Amino acid sequence: MHIDLLAPEPFARNDFWSTLAWLRANSPVYRHPEPDGPGFWALSRYHDIVRVYADSDTFSSAQGMRLGSEPAAVAAVANRMLIVSDAPHHTRLKRALHQAFAPGRMPRVERMVNDVVRDLVDEAEQRGELDFIDLAKQLPNRVVCAMMGIPRADWSWIGQLTTEAFDSPDENVRSTAHSEIFLYFIDLLNRRRAEPGDDLVSEIAHQSRVTELDGTDRPLTDEEIVFNCNGVLSGANETTRYSAAGAVHMFARHPDQWRLLREGGSQAVGPAVEEVLRWTTPGVHALRTVTRDTEIGGVPIAAGDKVTLWNVSANRDEAVFADPHLFLADRRPNRHIAFGHGRHLCLGAHLARLELSALLRELAPRLDGFELAGPVVFNSSNFTWGITSIPVRLRLARNVTGTSPLAV
Repeated sequence: MHIDLLAPEPFARNDFWSTLAWLRANSPVYRHPEPDGPGFWALSRYHDIVRVYADSDTFSSAQGMRLGSEPAAVAAVANRMLIVSDAPHHTRLKRALHQAFAPGRMPRVERMVNDVVRDLVDEAEQRGELDFIDLAKQLPNRVVCAMMGIPRADWSWIGQLTTEAFDSPDENVRSTAHSEIFLYFIDLLNRRRAEPGDDLVSEIAHQSRVTELDGTDRPLTDEEIVFNCNGVLSGANETTRYSAAGAVHMFARHPDQWRLLREGGSQAVGPAVEEVLRWTTPGVHALRTVTRDTEIGGVPIAAGDKVTLWNVSANRDEAVFADPHLFLADRRPNRHIAFGHGRHLCLGAHLARLELSALLRELAPRLDGFELAGPVVFNSSNFTWGITSIPVRLRLARNVTGTSPLAV
């Protein structure tokens, strides 16, 4: 079988799944060639991938976290940006940033999420027919921009920049978008240092502190704040956008699963959200660099080698998930790794779950279902992947009040 995980066309066609299934069955630790490089290892089985995520001493993130990264750009943020750092830097940074997501802030965030979702679903219901990606991309963007205190006039522009920074196939476009985001946050940080507000940037700038190895505390540097605000922005936007659109895609194709959710009441939302995350897995792969000679699945791996972890494959692994190629809204258990695993579990995982849960709770009482009204389009990225267009007609419930147990 011809294997090319670098080719964009299979991702744009949504037909790369058979390649990953073949790798799981025949070559789970596969040496993948590169046109202009030494090649890399591709891991496709769940347990191999989880093992690598858990061993950050042997498998480093600090030399890049995706295929195609520009080495100079990686070096500029290494050990100062959460996703491209190793312990002890990663541990200290994550602990400091977690302070801004402390439980005391969550009730306010949850109210904000519910308000945003209600407004968006009201707009969608009035239209009746829409490209659902328009709603899906506004949900996380409105929430995270509001959390950060970004002026509303900038929300749309920030959302577009975030997509370009992580999804564009052109390295120059990605680099330029990242630079513009960094410059924007530098200006925003300067304003929040002078005039703090009740927002995430102010919280990180004035309250979050890093504990050094000698036990002393220090504030986060400007670079650490700017780099990680970019990370929060991108993580919050991309995962929820693609998962929300993917949810509607599957519920439109499988109306029995939508009925199952609507009839299951509030207890049905949690499992449905986890299945949406497993099924969509917007974070397609992660990259690690080997720090010392090792082995994976009995295959020798040399220090300096690049190892890629294909989360999308792990989440369809037949050894872990029963009927992995079926979308089952009530799937239990569901030990997916859509947010990664171990130390590098996504900082925004809780927020993404809040957003997706609020969306399903708001849609279920109002809609009997979804009808696809045009072709579904996917992007061509092997890093952050999902639907970019999904025209749908909303089938409104005949009696909205009390139609579903989720309405109460």
